[in-house]
Amino acid sequence: MSSSVRNAAEAGRADSEPVADRAKLGSASISQLDDWGKQLLEPSLTFTPGDARRTGLPDDSVDLIVTSPPYWNKRDYGHSNQIGLEPTADAYVNSIMACLEEWRRVLRPHGSVFLNVGDTYFNKSLLGIPGQIEWQAAKGKWLIRNRIIWAKESGMPEPAKNRLANRHEYIIHLTLKPTYYYDLVGYADEFGNGANPGDVWTIKPERNMGLHLAPYPRELVRRAIKLAAPTQVCSTCSIPRRRVIERTAELDPSRPQARRAMELAKEKGLTPEHIRAIQAFGVSDVGKATKFQNGTGRNSAEVQRLAAEAKIALGGYFREFTFAKKHTVGWTDCGHGTPGRGVVLDPFAGTGTTLRTAIEEGRDAIGVDLVNWMDQPEVGA
Repeated sequence: MSSSVRNAAEAGRADSEPVADRAKLGSASISQLDDWGKQLLEPSLTFTPGDARRTGLPDDSVDLIVTSPPYWNKRDYGHSNQIGLEPTADAYVNSIMACLEEWRRVLRPHGSVFLNVGDTYFNKSLLGIPGQIEWQAAKGKWLIRNRIIWAKESGMPEPAKNRLANRHEYIIHLTLKPTYYYDLVGYADEFGNGANPGDVWTIKPERNMGLHLAPYPRELVRRAIKLAAPTQVCSTCSIPRRRVIERTAELDPSRPQARRAMELAKEKGLTPEHIRAIQAFGVSDVGKATKFQNGTGRNSAEVQRLAAEAKIALGGYFREFTFAKKHTVGWTDCGHGTPGRGVVLDPFAGTGTTLRTAIEEGRDAIGVDLVNWMDQPEVGA
């Protein structure tokens, strides 16, 4: 690959997908995941009785928070400090904001929050509580990266005869910074549906006959962990290990458009440099590469020239190569040699769904709740 194409291609990569350029990364900066994995202890589980607004955890100690607070005006859990029975919906939203302030403190800079929250009917009208939380969080300098829809395949019967039964809830993805740990490649490999699966998760609710009547399903937690909880984090510098991605020219032959694009590329004699130029240029004709400069503009001009040749050859199939398959060639390595596991926190631990799932997924788990769920008979059922 020519240096001009490589430079422009690197400029368009997401921070969560380091470019596979061994000469640039150096031998100490890229390695296989198992190099660290052999040194790791078994995943640990810690429970701390406490309030989600005052967890008592150390600063910058958590990689991912996956949780579902009690919804407003839905259920009395019998605790004087509980969230969910505030006199007004505004007071409830303020309680959630207090939680987010505490979570900001314990979350590492690359961390995320996946907040599962439902709405409430009051005086025959939805109150828009998830939207209110998003608005207040955004004013508090949180970034709202996604409003994921948890679509339920089934649900409890509802007595209302003049509206449709509710069959969805929201999962709000919040981050502290625009750059954060995110493994979209690993998530897409497991859950499919394209290189960038959509923001609707169709998941069947799980029934729980214990004390906690509203658990969310383990698959919901697994998806959040796959996306935003690093498998390994350096115990010295807290930097997560990220995939090093090598983009290929391989498309999905089961898609007629992709198959035709590969046929045209072969017929027209397009080179690997042409394909990389397409991928650097982006889906549209004015992608990131047109804005990338190295001071002279030569890199951008070269990429544009190659991309223009490819567009003439491919016509309407040009964009197919922007969705080429990616291959993991290694993982970033800070060089300290002090491996640790990613840490998942649930500050409303409930019946421990998040914690059990985190352990199963090879992450350390921390739970906080007003009631010690580990003492409850339904745990492990």
